[in-house]
Amino acid sequence: MRPVRIAIDAMGGDHGPEVIVPGAALARVQRPEMTFTFFGDEAKIKPLLSADPALMAVSTVRHTPIAVRMDDKPSQALRAGRRASSMWLALEAVKKNEADAAFSAGNTGALMAMAKICLHTMAHVDRPAIAVLWPTLRGESIVLDVGATIGADAQHLVELAIMGSAMARIVFGLDRPKVGLLNVGTEEIKGIEEVKAASRILREAAVPDLDYRGFVEGDDIGKGTVDVVVTEGFTGNIALKTAEGTAKQISAYLREALNSSFTSKLGYFLARHAFRALAVKMDPRRVNGGIFLGLDGVVIKSHGGSDAVGTARALEIGCDAVRDGLLGKIRDSLSGRSEAPAYSPAAVRS
Repeated sequence: MRPVRIAIDAMGGDHGPEVIVPGAALARVQRPEMTFTFFGDEAKIKPLLSADPALMAVSTVRHTPIAVRMDDKPSQALRAGRRASSMWLALEAVKKNEADAAFSAGNTGALMAMAKICLHTMAHVDRPAIAVLWPTLRGESIVLDVGATIGADAQHLVELAIMGSAMARIVFGLDRPKVGLLNVGTEEIKGIEEVKAASRILREAAVPDLDYRGFVEGDDIGKGTVDVVVTEGFTGNIALKTAEGTAKQISAYLREALNSSFTSKLGYFLARHAFRALAVKMDPRRVNGGIFLGLDGVVIKSHGGSDAVGTARALEIGCDAVRDGLLGKIRDSLSGRSEAPAYSPAAVRS
């Protein structure tokens, strides 16, 4: 099995190497083909690696004392020694073909700005997007954009639909994933003009490798009504954070209720296996790991406050994206060379 080389910004996120290194070790349990290059403070990374000989054997460390802070503005991160920071060096490793994917739990805005400059966007893509896997009643769906860019015109929403469909074909093994545009209602007359225009384009274009199902509402995300939910970054990020908060809220309510009386505790004991299964499904760490779609390179963004389990999940998603040829699928879909010979994004622009 060919190794999948991951370049890691070890200093990113709220916890840095203390979470990221153990997360890499957990990820290799599920994806043993992964190897790692950690960029950051060697004095902090090396002791953690030394405690895990198996991880140490497939890892190297590239020292840099410079890290992008979580509160840095993208413009500040780009000005302040960008080519020496752990975030930039991880991206540059992908550009130089020294790594197959870059990973960071750091500042999202800085990571996106650096990725666009270092790796550039694909042909036919104006702005990249962050796509996440979202647990649903039917399994999982892909939701994008969840925070890469704020606002979107019709053209950008169409690009998101095409990129999300390509990802769904890889991740879910579908020939024609069902795609929906997130809207305030399912009726064609509802919504802002950009969303309605994107809907018209997707219907008229009849893209061969996606099955456009029209508008979907917020509750359709959790139902799994479609395989790909498309929206712009502002709305998508609010939806993601709301879902994470709701999962934590319900978990807190359940813990309180189950500890409220002897009868409740007895009921929990008798149904503990079901409750554990529920806890797994509601765990927000399952949706950790967003893929930056539309770049000429695989970039994985982990939640800044995630623990080792969430970090592992994000790294596994990055490994799968590389192994299954996600970038090639997206390029083919956008250019019209592969499964969509009759479709050209240039026609959408006109």
